[in-house]
Amino acid sequence: MEVPDEDAYKKLTRAIKYLRSTQQLTLNLTTSSILEIKWWVNASFATHPDMQSHTGGVMMVGKGAVYTSSIRQKINTKSSTEAEMVGVSDLTGQVLWTRSFLEEQGHKVNSSTVYQDNKSAILLEVNGKGSSSKRTRHMDIRYLFITDRITAGKISLEYCPTSKMIADFYTKPLQGNMFTKYRDLILNDNLTINNLNKFQLPQQLLHFEL
Repeated sequence: MEVPDEDAYKKLTRAIKYLRSTQQLTLNLTTSSILEIKWWVNASFATHPDMQSHTGGVMMVGKGAVYTSSIRQKINTKSSTEAEMVGVSDLTGQVLWTRSFLEEQGHKVNSSTVYQDNKSAILLEVNGKGSSSKRTRHMDIRYLFITDRITAGKISLEYCPTSKMIADFYTKPLQGNMFTKYRDLILNDNLTINNLNKFQLPQQLLHFEL
């Protein structure tokens, strides 16, 4: 905090109280195979004082988050769609590295799926210039890089409704049930919310076969 005030102090005390009351929580990682890697990536548009956006990311191989990320974007964006694309672009390197690392250890990885809740961003990332317009020409480098990796079969994209976007945990100040639901999914700790099948995407939702 550059200029802490009384409100900041209240937030700090609340955070300390939460940490003290949840010391028993642990991260539990379970999986039967590592053939499928799933990522949830989301961006919160223009949330910082300088109007830069914020990116959140979660990776799971089975149950429990193996990797999480909460980072401030380094550039200013003109729309929520562009912020979402910057978020995926920033995490694509980690997605590719994770897949390469597992393959170098002798494991066969069938898929690296990235879930997003912004259909416009997905169309740009999948189709590249085919979905571009005057408003998105300045994003060429970022979405063409993602498109290239999709074409090469290194990653795939799927739509995830906002209500099931686990990465929201790292981009928004969630409250109440939403906070505990995502926390328990990330930690794989709660017996009442311990199965990702509860959050499988309905078949009728937008799905890109690549």
